[in-house]
This record gives sequence, C-alpha cells and structure tokens, in this order.
Amino acid sequence: MTADPFQLMDDWGPEKIVVVSDRRSGMRGVLVLDNTARGMGKGGTRMAADLSVHEVARLARTMTWKWAACDLFHGGAKAGIQGDPNSPDKERILRAFARALAAEVPSEYVFGLDMGLSETDAAIFVDELNDRGAAVGLPSSLGGLPYDELGITGYGVAEATDASTNALGWETAGSRVAIQGFGAVGQAAAQRLGELGARITAVSTARGAILDEDGLDVAKLVELKDAYGDDCVVAYGGRHEADALLDAAVDILIPAAREDVVGTQVARATTARLVVEGANLPTTREARAILHARGVAVVPDFIANAGGIIAAAHSMDARTSPFPVDRSEVFTMVSSKIRSNATLIAHESRRSGAPPHEVARAIAQDRVRRAMQARGQIAPSALATPSPSPSPSTCPSPSPSPSPSTVADLERHGVSPEGKTC
Repeated sequence: MTADPFQLMDDWGPEKIVVVSDRRSGMRGVLVLDNTARGMGKGGTRMAADLSVHEVARLARTMTWKWAACDLFHGGAKAGIQGDPNSPDKERILRAFARALAAEVPSEYVFGLDMGLSETDAAIFVDELNDRGAAVGLPSSLGGLPYDELGITGYGVAEATDASTNALGWETAGSRVAIQGFGAVGQAAAQRLGELGARITAVSTARGAILDEDGLDVAKLVELKDAYGDDCVVAYGGRHEADALLDAAVDILIPAAREDVVGTQVARATTARLVVEGANLPTTREARAILHARGVAVVPDFIANAGGIIAAAHSMDARTSPFPVDRSEVFTMVSSKIRSNATLIAHESRRSGAPPHEVARAIAQDRVRRAMQARGQIAPSALATPSPSPSPSTCPSPSPSPSPSTVADLERHGVSPEGKTC
C-alpha cells in the first residue's frame, strides 16, 4: 500500500490523503479527497487484498471527472481497505475503518459501494457511526437505493453502448458482445444489452471464460452466478482461460472488472469496433492510443459507468429525507444523461479527430476549472481554452485544455447536446 503522496499530487489534487490502520482488527485503509471545488467528496469504497494508495488516488481522480462530466455537483473522492472481502473478520474491519474516518465522514466524505462491498456493508458503516448520512447504497429496508442490487451502473453501460453504436453508424442489435467480469455491472449490462438485441457471445470471471458464437444464455448464467459465484462459468460448461475473452471475435468489448486489463497486446489483437469501459481505468494510455490509431472507438469509464454516481446523487439527497427514492426516475435520468454524453463524445471525437478520452476529459476539466476559479483557487486566465487537438494528451493541470470545453462550445463547433449535427 506504499506510495509517496507527494508524487500523487498535481494542480488538480489530491487535496487530502488519509491513511488509517487498526492493530486489533488488522484494518489498513485509505481515503483520498481529490478535488472538491464543485462539492463535497463522493466516490465508492472498495476492498481488495492488493489495494494500493496509488490505485485509490487514480480512482479518486476518475471520480472528479465523472461528477463533472455528468454536471453533478460533488467532488472526486475514493476510499479503500486493503484486505480480503471474503474474510470472516470483514465486519470487524469495516467497523474499524468507519471509526478511523469519523472525523471525515460524513462531513467531507460519504461511504459508497465499489468492488468487494455490498449494501449490507454500507449498512454496517451507518450503524457504526450511528449516522444515516454516513453511507449511500443502503438496503431498501433502511430507506436506501440498492443500486448494485438494481444493476443501475450496468444498465448505464449498456445505454452508453447503444448510444455509441448509433452515433458511429451501426446498431447494437445483432452485435457480438464480450463482457469481462460478471459482477453487478457485467450482469446488468448483459441483461440490458440482451433486451436491446445484442448477442452476448463471451463472458468471463476470475475462474475462466465461456464463449458461444450463437450467444450465451444470460438468464441461465445469472442464475448460476447467484448459486456459484465466479464458478458460474465452470457450472455453465465449456470453460476457457479467462484471458481468452479479450481476443475473442466480437464487435463490442466491455471490460467490467479491474484496472489496466486492456493493454497494448489486447489493443492490437481485439476485433472489437467499440470498447466500452464498464470498469474504472480498464484500459492503459498506450492501449487507448493503439485503439484510436486502429479506428476503434472507446467510451471512457467516467462516461460509460456513470450510472452508479447518478444513483448515488439521488441517494445523497435521500439521506436526509423520510421518502424513498423513485427508482423509475433514477433509471430515466441514467439513460438520458449517459446516452446524451456518449453520443456527444462519439460525434465530437469523430469531428475533431481527438481521442474520446481527451474530448470527454476536456469537458469535465473545464467545469472543474471554472469552479476552482470561482472559489479563487486559480487565476481567471487559466480559463482560456484553445481549439481541439487530434493528438492524445496526458492529464494536464488547470491551465488551458486542448479541446472544446462545454456543451455550448460543442454546439458552436457544430454538435448539439444530443450529439446531432446542428
């Protein structure tokens, strides 16, 4: 979990890194508040044996862009616990983590759900701090919106996929789809894409992959996942090595598990015409450059998997309300915002020649930059933005950004907020 915090800092953030531990439980955890210019820090909480401070900081930065890209007023943050999420001591560890961050939660950060945590775990945070406002993603019995259980993030990934194929001039219906990872996101994405007419021809878990050119039985696979967990691919039959999915013959590839699974080798080998980032940070920078050069479109993670934060935004308000969240309203907003953003990014990337990540990040950066300027954190001159650049970029500081920065700017460039040519 070692990292030099000073090497993680740039002009965007992080603003605060809190590393905590507890000898009795063995808990080791970290909270990263990246940039809160647009609102208090909000992001999921994950638990993994190989968690690092660097990983959590990267994810917190992604949250900064994700909130801004959706134009929702929260800041980027992320928390994590280094440990086995299947440990028999999990509850003890979670309670120790909550106590250790009592000074920050819920005044600066609110716990949420990410890899390794469930709605029940969110309830443990609330109970330990005796504060309903300490976490979102609570079970419905506690007045929460259980967005993992409802599959809201995966639903949004499927909506981003469909909007992108339409914007690129082809259809989701009949397309072959590979989904790497069959957790809450992968399952919900597979189910929604099936409703949209896609063929799910490959699915993988940590235990292996299953492939069927004619299409897998998703309903059967979901039942097996409920019964056997990651061994669902074994129970389904015809299991291959997990990596076999990444170079399967498909039209759409959805990495929906861990970071950096799509590297240069996969980028060169994939037959996919579209890569949709269902997980956070699933593609490396080098891989994205190769995909862009090959003409393979990529839907950025902070566009594609933003369904969870849209649900979280509703849940943030519900923490102080006696009324339950209207689930249909959440799904409607997820579809509307994600489809609009995905379409917009696809059109502007094609128009400017800039990679989708650069286009999407420039919009988010401009919104964060303007908030920082309004609060006096940076000079007004830092708001100037030149024309889009077709070359890939790294993540610049809050100085001029090489792309149209807002929906209004994009409209002036000939693209409407719905992504149609004006």
